[in-house]
Order: sequence, then structure tokens, then C-alpha cells
Amino acid sequence: MGKWAKESFQGAIGATVEDSIPFWPKPEQPKEGSPNVVVILLDDLGFAQLGCYGSDIATPNIDALASGGLRYNNFHTTAVCSPTRAALLSGRNPHAAGVSFVSGFDIGYPHTRGKVSKETALLSEILVDNGYSTLGVGKWHLAPASEHSAAGPFDNWPLGRGFERYYGFLEGATNQWNPDLVEDNRPVPQPKTAEEGYHLTEDLTDKAIQYIRDQKSAAPDKPFFAYIAYGATHAPHHAPQEYIDRYKGKYDKGWDIVRDEWFARQKELGVIPADAVLPPRNPGVKAWEDLSEDERRLFARQQEAFAGFLEHTDYHIGRFVDFLREIGQLDNTLLVLLSDNGACAMGGQEGTAQSWAEGFGPKETFEEKLARIDEIGSPLANNHYASGWAQAGNTPLKWYKSFVHAGGVRDPLIIHYPNRIKDAGEVRGQFHYVTDIVPTVLELLGIEAPETYKGVPQQPVHGTSLAYTFEEKKGPSRKRTQYFEMIGNRGIWHRGWKAVAVHKPDTPFSEDQWELYHADEDFTEANDLAAEQPEKLRELVDLWWAEAGRNGALPLDGRSMLNKVRSVRGAHPIPLEAKTRVFYPTSFGLPFAQAPDVRNKPFEIKAELSRGDASDEGVIVAHGGRFGGYALFIQDNKLQFYFNHSYRIRHSIVSDSELPAGPLVVGFRFAKTGELKGVGTLYANGKKIGEGTIGHTDLLGFTQDAFFVGENGPTPVSESYAAPFRFEGTLKAVTYTLGGYTPDIESQLALELATE
Repeated sequence: MGKWAKESFQGAIGATVEDSIPFWPKPEQPKEGSPNVVVILLDDLGFAQLGCYGSDIATPNIDALASGGLRYNNFHTTAVCSPTRAALLSGRNPHAAGVSFVSGFDIGYPHTRGKVSKETALLSEILVDNGYSTLGVGKWHLAPASEHSAAGPFDNWPLGRGFERYYGFLEGATNQWNPDLVEDNRPVPQPKTAEEGYHLTEDLTDKAIQYIRDQKSAAPDKPFFAYIAYGATHAPHHAPQEYIDRYKGKYDKGWDIVRDEWFARQKELGVIPADAVLPPRNPGVKAWEDLSEDERRLFARQQEAFAGFLEHTDYHIGRFVDFLREIGQLDNTLLVLLSDNGACAMGGQEGTAQSWAEGFGPKETFEEKLARIDEIGSPLANNHYASGWAQAGNTPLKWYKSFVHAGGVRDPLIIHYPNRIKDAGEVRGQFHYVTDIVPTVLELLGIEAPETYKGVPQQPVHGTSLAYTFEEKKGPSRKRTQYFEMIGNRGIWHRGWKAVAVHKPDTPFSEDQWELYHADEDFTEANDLAAEQPEKLRELVDLWWAEAGRNGALPLDGRSMLNKVRSVRGAHPIPLEAKTRVFYPTSFGLPFAQAPDVRNKPFEIKAELSRGDASDEGVIVAHGGRFGGYALFIQDNKLQFYFNHSYRIRHSIVSDSELPAGPLVVGFRFAKTGELKGVGTLYANGKKIGEGTIGHTDLLGFTQDAFFVGENGPTPVSESYAAPFRFEGTLKAVTYTLGGYTPDIESQLALELATE
């Protein structure tokens, strides 16, 4: 008998079946009556932006979940996307799980790996081993960008971390009209175009419903875990025009009045204490009355797009909930809905139209943004709202995403579970943190977290189950302590008190000004008691250092991005000494982390191809799309290089002569003639056929979009063709030669912050 038989077979084996005893092992079965588990994660949604948390944005379906379940007003996250997702799915503090910041970068310490440690099994892994079907749709952002290619490795993709099916996008953000999609471990095209009515939120909802319908048809008695991580409401704020139009004129009154109104409504709803104080405007946010008429008009339109985006998302969440009800699964489903951090202020003081985070791409003038006001929310824009609206979105809290003041870390949490929750519609105020979701689920399912998973000893779960709050209305939190750290900003909550400090990059941590709040009595962190109670402050700061050490958050890194990445080694998959690389046509684009870095350096692109006749055309290489990038392509029988720098600046070089049919070697060479400028030359079979000047080369190829050979990505670099504009002839290979290749890691890191 083989070893496998000795370990697993419990019958008896004789010479023949007549003198043997058969045995059929039973698959792992959940406990009878185990509920389905659904986690719906929204992105960059502020504390106040749901209707049931105070806003005037229509979210009737989410509000219905709150009316049928519980709302929490003292629930906290990590302040940034990837760490929250790591903590949400693992139940461990993010530094201990290896994800202290946005996924994708390894600064050289255990807490900076950008991927979830194998010592911290995810909820999907635990549940699939306990007889659950596990299904994921939407944003992942827990695998380094350099792993987003056909070569993998795939062990940090969803299917490598316990999900049996997955459909969504791997990066921190994507275009809602034209996303970069993968299903399981392969890229897939979107099922229809934006012009045909496609939107990512609808698509993700359709896929979640399909996966569950398939699962219930095949195994009706088997519970499922569905992780639905929408791209909404992360920028770009994209929504069908009919949804945006519903808010036309509604925000002309401005963010100051809106903030006051939402604050009053929060008190009426009982979602904040009656004695809560509304703090002054955050630094950098102008009074609405001090703005010009054009500023007010543009900024109001930005909020209209956001509101339409959120209402559109709510509609599709309603579709999903209705589906659960139709198949008789809603009452026995533990449904958790939350956001990953507070509202995002990365649109800056004016918001954006071309680049959905201020500073990541060409500088837009106010006049350019205003000229595109009617495009906001559409496939033609890549828009984000002004920081004044992010402040309103976090009402009544201070600061934003990435800060560990309440505006960055206190988020909506709704739990809907009719079979267990009897106090429907009530608000709970116990302090809890995103690590507490996993132990809550495990307690309700009667499952123990494994001490060893796939041979790897496991860290203990750090979270505290909040299941007790289902019955305890006003009892104290069973959680005692929670530290916070995000890009040097630090905070700690301990038994109703909170100490917090904002860190200025590249300054000593000893210069940070710690603030102290009696959080149990000061909901909005409005009354700083640091000067009055220095002993309490010292107690909490010392406790922060102890918790940081215990959870692997040290060494503390308060450097600026530029200085931080100077220490990075091995962050780019191409060796620094490499100057030539060959690429082959593939529908699986390379992530930006693996794309040739042609920014501000001489380079050559050479392509070996064959054209059956003069009509064969298409993209040879393309990196980027409508909102920035470059492409080398053949159109109208001419070779063309196109650099889409920004909305107003486009560089185009077109060959002087037409191209012959048959075998052909075409090329493009760029030679620098000065800082951030140079001359581009087109070649065919060694002969120069076109030339032109190119400027702004610091942004040549600076995009989070994928790099493709033989086609364009979801949106076209040049509006002269429609994506993907695949090359119709035979493309053998494309060779890049780079002069003085040095990966621009600091720009890559900055881009990742914007996309988390």
C-alpha cells in the first residue's frame, strides 16, 4: 500500500474487492445552520457619506441594511487601503501581516513586504478549509505590482489565498468605464464598452450574483463566503449621467452649508452624540463664500458626480441584496458592509479632471478643469473632487484618509444578520477596529482560527469579536487597546483615551506634536488635553511604542517618498544593468512596475513584423491610455509615434512615406537634446522616415496603466483609433534598448499611494 492509503484510507484492502472493505472520506462540513458570509467593502467612503450616517445622498438600499441590522459609530480602519484589506481579511494588525502601506513595495523590513504574510491565514483560507465556497469580486490590492503579469507568481493573487473564484482588478484603482480586469488568474476583456452602457460596479455585481447562483445550483446546502470589494467610491468618480443629473444644483450651496446640514442630521439620526462638537475647517480648505463663481460651479459639479457615483453603487448593492432575498438566503446571511478608510483629499484644493490625484501626472490649470466641467464623471474624464468635499464627507471628524485622526480611520460599519440581530436599526458605540471582523465571523460560525496553516505556524488573531454588541447596547468595549500608524502618522486608543500625532516627512519624530483626547467624551477630537494631562499623554505614547514593537511596526519610517525609496533594493524585476529587453505579443499586459522605464532617457524601440498588404495596421506597443501614455502604431499605412502627455499637450510624429507590405523592421529612437526634451525619429528597414520634437519626457510612460505589445489597453493613447486596435499583421518581437536604464522607483511609489 502507498503512504497515502495508510494516512487516509479507513477501510480494509484485501486481494480482491470481495475480501476488502471500501471507505469514502467525508468532505469537511460546516456546522448545521452555518450562515453565508458576505463582506461588502467600499473604497474611500467617509463617515458621513451614506444617508444612514447623515448625508443627503440617496442610499436607500444600504440604509435598509442599517434599518434591518446595526450601525456602528466607533469603528476604525487603518487610514489607507491595502493595510485595511490585510487586517480585514486576516484579523491581524497590518504591520504584523506585512502590509504597512500600499501593496507593491518592499523597503526591506518584515512589515513592508506589500503582501500578506503566510503566517496570517486569510478568512477565505480558513473558511474554504471548513467547507465554505469562497468567492471574490472587485479590488484586490494585496499583491505587489511586479507580480501582476502572466509570469506571476500567483500565490498572492486571490486564488492563491483561499478564493475559489475571483473577478476584478489587482491594482489600487481602475477606470470604472474601462477597467483592467482579471478573472481567476488571467486577464479578460470587459463584456461590453462604455458606449454600450458598461460600468464596473454593475459588472462586479453581475459576477457576484452569477458566482452565487452557480454555487447554489451545484451545492444548495453549502454556505458561501462572498467578498465584494467595489472600486466605488475611489476616484475617478464615474457614474452614468442620469445619476449625476439627479444632483444637479443640489450642492451649489457649498461644502460649508452641506457640512453643517449633515452634522445636524447625524444628531437627529442618533449616529453621533448630541453633545458632539463640529471642529473648524481643516487647514487648506477655503470658505465657500470666499470662492469665485467659477470655482463654486466647478466644485459643485465634482460633488454631483461623487453623489451620483455613490447612489449608483447603492442601487447595485440593492440588486445583490434582492438576489439573496429571492433565493431565500438573506436571513441566514451575515452581511458586513464597511469602508476601508476615510474620504480622500488627494484631489487637492481644486479637484482634478485629467489625473484623479493631484500631482500624479501633468499639472492641470483651473481653466482647463473648468473647460471640461461637462465631462466630469464620464469616460472622457479621470476626475476627483476638491478636498473641501472630502472634509464634508468625513463630517464631523478632522482630517482625511492617510491621517490617523478620526477623519482618516473612523468609518461606517453596518452588520445585517436577521437570524441573530434582534435590535434592528440601532446604533452601537463600542470602540472596534478592522481586525475585529475575522474573530466575529469565526465566533458566529463556531470555527477556531488554525494554529498552523499549510505547514506554517500562525500568528494569533489580534482582533476582538464584536458579536457581543448584538445584544449589549451600551456596555463598554471588550477591546482595550489599538495602535495606529500610517506613513509616520501615529495614534493609539486605550480604554477610552486617544493620543495622536501628525508627522511631517523627513523631520525627527521627536518633533511631532502629540495631542490627547478623552475619546469616550469627545467624539470629534475637538478638545486637546495634552497640556492639561501630560502624565496621561506620556502613558499613551509609551504604550504606543510598546504596541508598535509588539506588532512589528518598527523601525518607524517617517521619510519622504524620495528618501524612502533610495534604500529600496530589488524592487524592480529588471536588473539595473539591463539595457536591452525583448517583448512578445500578448493579451496579458505587463504591470507598470515591469514596463520599460523610458522617462527622460534615450531609448530605441525596434519591431520585427510582417504585413500581408498595405491595409494591415494596429498598435505595435502601447503604455497607457486616454489619460496619459505613448504608443507606436501603424495607421493609414504610416508609422506613427504618439505621446499623450495631458489634456492639452500631445506629441505626434508621423512617417513621411507609406510603409511597404511584407517583412519589415520598424523603429523609433529618442535622443535627448536637453532636460525633459529631445528628438524622436521613425525608421523602416534602417531608413529614416519621420522626425519630430518631444517634450515633457519626465512623464513619458509615467502611468499606472499596463504595457501592451501588439495592442492597446482599455482606453486608446490616441483618439485616432479605438482600443484595443490589435496589430493585424504578424508581429514577431519588439526590442527595447534603453540608454542608462534606472528604474524610477520613487515615482512608482508615489503613484501607488494615489491608487491605494
